[in-house]
Amino acid sequence: MENLIKEIGWIGTGVMGKSICKHLLKAGYSLSVFNRTKSKTDDLISSGAKYATPREIAQTCDAVFLMLGYPHDLEDVIFNKDAIINYLKPGSYLIDHTTSSPKLAEKIYQECKTKGIFSLDAPVSGGDVGAKEGKLVIMTGGDKEAFDKATPIFSKYGTTIKLMGGPGKGQHTKMVNQIAIVNNMQGVVEALIYGYKAGLDLEKVIETIGGGAAASFSLNVLGPRMLKRNFDPGFYVEHFIKDLEIALEEARRMNLCLPGLALVKQFYQSLAANGGGKMGTQGLLLVLEKLNNVDLSKKLQ
Repeated sequence: MENLIKEIGWIGTGVMGKSICKHLLKAGYSLSVFNRTKSKTDDLISSGAKYATPREIAQTCDAVFLMLGYPHDLEDVIFNKDAIINYLKPGSYLIDHTTSSPKLAEKIYQECKTKGIFSLDAPVSGGDVGAKEGKLVIMTGGDKEAFDKATPIFSKYGTTIKLMGGPGKGQHTKMVNQIAIVNNMQGVVEALIYGYKAGLDLEKVIETIGGGAAASFSLNVLGPRMLKRNFDPGFYVEHFIKDLEIALEEARRMNLCLPGLALVKQFYQSLAANGGGKMGTQGLLLVLEKLNNVDLSKKLQ
């Protein structure tokens, strides 16, 4: 199927969005960008992107991508002040990479359908590393026709690209992803603290067990960052808490008991309450260190 999407608009050039936009520019797409902090688009503008308001993007682009922080940001851009849904061209595409609620994804889909606009909820996974390397996982909900048209674009920055079902199914899949990550992160942190108290060389531990069944992004990529006390965000703690709250709400709606999810969400809430909201998710180490009165950066006495 011929891909007629040529003019792309991108709203939200944060940690991951900016890297994705660079891949699109490199692929030759005409790109218009918007971010509330305009300076965060400067290097994209210098690379050939155009700066435009959300309204201008909606009026001129064949496909509008959103990658925002919170569901309320999404609702604000799409439905509220100078809402883009009132300016999107019939036959255009609204593709949401924000991790948001399945219910909101369904609402966006239905509103777009009444206006002849194709809508996809397409949250991603892979963090800052995946975005920079163009190796994101893109889990998508919506109609197959729209998915097929968007896939050539997705392929510029994603390697695993799946249609998971109808509207909202992309967001449900992302909740599965976050539930798996949060419990894995807890396990990695506990394992490193155990290894520390056992007097092991933790760099060697990660190198060794990271080649076996314990391998994971949290261990192999974020584990070394923890040891270096590098808590810079590949994904913000405050955004992760938002995701976990959505997952817990969906779990309650489905009458599910997910104790690991609930517990570790509280640990992240503690980290944010102590000033760690802008840290990367590997900052969980600090919470468990405090609980155990250890500091992995100090030599064991």
